[in-house]
Amino acid sequence: MESSSCHGDTRRSRGRSGGGGGSTSGQAIFTAEWSHQFHSRCVSDSGSAPNGRPPSSARWRELPSLRTTNSSPRQPPPPPVALAAPASQPFFRPMEPRVFDDDDPVDRTPRAMREDQHRGAGAAEASDGGAVALATHCEYSALARDASTDDFAVLVHARAPGIAGAGGAAAPRAPLDLVTVLDVSGSMVGTKLALLKQAMGFVIDNLGPRDRLCVVSFSSGACRLMRLARMSDAGKALARRAVESLKAGGGTNIGEALRRAAKVIDERMHRNAVASVVLLSDGQDTYTVPRRGGYGGRDANYDALVPPSFAYDGDGRRSAPVHTFGFGTDHDAAAMHTIAEATGGTFSFIEDEAAIQDAFAQCIGGLLSVAVQELRVDIACVHPGVRVRAIKSGSYASHVEADGRAATIDVGELYADEERRLLLFLHVPRARAADDATRLVRAACAYRDTATGRGKSVAGEDAVVLRPWGAVTAGRSVEVERERVRAEATDGIAAARAEAERGAHAEAVEILRSRQRSVARSAAARAGDSACLALSRELREMRARVADRQRYELSGRAYVLAGLSSHAQQRATSRQMVSGGGAETLGGGWTAEERSVALATAGATTSYMTPAMLDMLDRSRRSRELLQRRQQPTQERRRTF
Repeated sequence: MESSSCHGDTRRSRGRSGGGGGSTSGQAIFTAEWSHQFHSRCVSDSGSAPNGRPPSSARWRELPSLRTTNSSPRQPPPPPVALAAPASQPFFRPMEPRVFDDDDPVDRTPRAMREDQHRGAGAAEASDGGAVALATHCEYSALARDASTDDFAVLVHARAPGIAGAGGAAAPRAPLDLVTVLDVSGSMVGTKLALLKQAMGFVIDNLGPRDRLCVVSFSSGACRLMRLARMSDAGKALARRAVESLKAGGGTNIGEALRRAAKVIDERMHRNAVASVVLLSDGQDTYTVPRRGGYGGRDANYDALVPPSFAYDGDGRRSAPVHTFGFGTDHDAAAMHTIAEATGGTFSFIEDEAAIQDAFAQCIGGLLSVAVQELRVDIACVHPGVRVRAIKSGSYASHVEADGRAATIDVGELYADEERRLLLFLHVPRARAADDATRLVRAACAYRDTATGRGKSVAGEDAVVLRPWGAVTAGRSVEVERERVRAEATDGIAAARAEAERGAHAEAVEILRSRQRSVARSAAARAGDSACLALSRELREMRARVADRQRYELSGRAYVLAGLSSHAQQRATSRQMVSGGGAETLGGGWTAEERSVALATAGATTSYMTPAMLDMLDRSRRSRELLQRRQQPTQERRRTF
């Protein structure tokens, strides 16, 4: 915490007061918990100072008594000293209220995407006119009539409505309540802090007038820099001043920072339809989760970092997902991944510090296009002999009834155009002689449209398999095979991570190599399927990063966990490939310049990217290019001197 002291006027009057008389202007009447001594003039002048600002720069945790210890009549204080007005409006950090219910009222007026773009909020909009599209794909189109199986796969494919409304017109979107939780510990000093401020400037520029933003900063403690304010012109100006006021120094208290963010979310007086938290840190929490030893901090209780109100309650609804960003190579990837996983957010790895703005852009591109909330997919078996045996749904909670006749999957939130693929494994009995086909399952879904707040439901078509006599030569569905390969690869990544954590790096490499071969042998990959080819490159990248302890500690753990976060939720996270861009390792022999070039040329992975994310990412890159062109003449002038 910053030290505080009385302003010079009080100190001078104390020096003149001498030792006699009844004046208490120089006598300390209250000592705060940070050892600042308040004097009577600190208290009595506080109401008349400019902007209500007391002569002391300290903030009070409790109000001191104004009673004097001297029985003499109280002397009236001298008039306050007039302060000169600053040349530009500075940012005065307000004292935090006991309850964070001072948020700006929300605007319920629907706004279309193009209007927000005209105002500088370049988010793609969620469709109001469309509905979630449901489809089913059977692993094989036919199954012999006299055959039965316990492992027949059916893919349920859900896709959110797109970013355009009926007739291609822009549709309204749901406004966002965003709390950014920013690490300003001592390790953020210099370039890191400058890049963070630039990235936050981009975020502020691209929020719309109905969106609301709160900025929380943390180091050894945490502070709410501004209320949850609407991003009108005045709100954006306040937010920019708050960001520019950031200064680096102190430790890293992630737990206290998230508790402060939870307080903002929980105590707000008004609520927008969409709420989210973005947490960025480049360090390791040493306050809430002290390390107890173990390779990679395996013994740390990272769940202690998650406020109870942020934890998933099991019914498909969450308070606000926390999207975490590990900045650089010194952050605690395990802690950041745990926070994201527990709250329904994603974990991104910003290895190249210069890519922070792009990472933020990708994230808010999704948050500003949320189309669906509380999505629940219901499965009902149609044929009396069909049973649901298992479900592969990643991080989304699923439940199968005891008799196997029905199942549900709680998916939750979808961005515009975002997709979810859910694998069902069924018991399919022999067909009767008169049956030419078997109706397996019927999929349906219910959800809330975020733009209108109305509940909607969609009934999908039955999944049907033909039942011919004799041998069946039907080929496997490319859709189902792609998802089976991806799910198996995700399991392999988790297993490789477990091996690497216990120091068995050779075993981790072999697991990933085996999964990569399986992907390469799939019919989808041989046919040139882009998703399978991208997955193969990702597995090769992971092999290079888990090969030994040094590489795993440097970047492997973070890269693997960011990949697991992405595949478990089928949602894009920021991480960059280096070996895929031509460099097979991240170990010795890399100069700083070579590493930066490799990262820049490799680019971020694009798995699960939505059009809104890609659009915002493009805006970020064009913004950075424009800034570089503007700075180039200044840099050239500096080189000439």
